[in-house]
Amino acid sequence: MKAIVHDAYGSADVLELRDVEEPMVGDDDVVVRVRAAGANAADWHIIGARPFIVRLAGYGLRRPKKPIPGTDVAGQVESVGPNVTRFRPGDEVFGWAQGAFAEYVRARENHFVPKPVAMTFEQAAAVPMAGCTALQGLRDTGELRSGQHVLIIGAAGGVGTFAVQIAKAFGAEVTGTCSSTKVDLVRSIGADHVLDHTREDFTQKGERYDLIFQLAGTRSPLECRRALTPKGTLVLSSGEGGLAVLSRMLQAFVSSPFVRQRLRTLATKETNEDLVALAALIEGGTITPVIDRTYSLGETPEAIRYLEGGHARGKVVITV
Repeated sequence: MKAIVHDAYGSADVLELRDVEEPMVGDDDVVVRVRAAGANAADWHIIGARPFIVRLAGYGLRRPKKPIPGTDVAGQVESVGPNVTRFRPGDEVFGWAQGAFAEYVRARENHFVPKPVAMTFEQAAAVPMAGCTALQGLRDTGELRSGQHVLIIGAAGGVGTFAVQIAKAFGAEVTGTCSSTKVDLVRSIGADHVLDHTREDFTQKGERYDLIFQLAGTRSPLECRRALTPKGTLVLSSGEGGLAVLSRMLQAFVSSPFVRQRLRTLATKETNEDLVALAALIEGGTITPVIDRTYSLGETPEAIRYLEGGHARGKVVITV
C-alpha cells in the first residue's frame, strides 16, 4: 500500500510517499480502507519533534518509532478480527488510528464509530481531534453553561471553528478572535462578536468573559485573567509549538491554587462517546465541519506546510 513515511524528525521535507506493507488484522482489530484523513497541528509537532518533549512521549528519542503520521481517519472497513462484534467489512466508519496518512490503517474496534450517511468522508475525517478538543474544552474543562459569555482565541482554526459552533449550541454568547482575512468566516459560523486581533486587543477592551478558550496567540495567563470575570475560567489548549506554550501552561498550573479564577490546561481524550455526540450534532445540522483545503495523499507535505504556516481557515484534509 501507499503511505506517507518519515525516517527522521524535521520539516515537511522529511515526508515521503512510499510502498509499505499493508497492516494485518489482529483478533481484536479492524482494518480500514482510508478515504480521508484529517491533518492537525499535533501532526507537524510530531513530525518535527517540537517541542523536544515529543521524543520522550513514546515517539522515539533519535528517530521516529511511528514513521507513518496522522491519527484522524474516515473510511470503509476492509476486514475485522474474529473477536470484533461492532463492525463488518463494508461499514463506513471514522475515528482514531495511528498512521492515518496511508491507504489502510489498523486499530482496535473501539477506536471507531459508524459514519453518518449524511457526512462525507472528508467531513468525518475533520472531526476526531479538533471536534473532541473543542467539545471537551468547553463542556468538561470549561464547564460552559447556557447564558455565559465565552471568548475563543483562534476561532478560525480547526478547533476554533468547532468551538464557536459548539458554544452556540450550548447557549453561550460567543466572541471569537482571528485575523482580518478570517473575520467573515468566524461570523458566518455563528459568532456573536468577532475581534480582529491585528487591530483589537481583547485584554484592553474592558469586556469580561465567563470562559476564555485559548487555542492560539501568545497571551500569558496573567494577561488573559484581566479579561475574565472574578470567578471565570481560562482553558489553555494552544496548538503552537515550542517552550512558550509549555511555559504558559506551567504558569497556569502554578498560579491556579492562589486565585479565584479557574486556570486549566486541556489534554484531549480519545472517546467514542464524544465522537457519537459530535456526529449527532452534525447530523442535526447544529454544527458543520469547516474544511479549508483538501490534498491528495502524495501532496501531504504541502498540506503540512500550509497547516504549519497558520493559514488554515478550519480544517485541512488528506483524501486517499
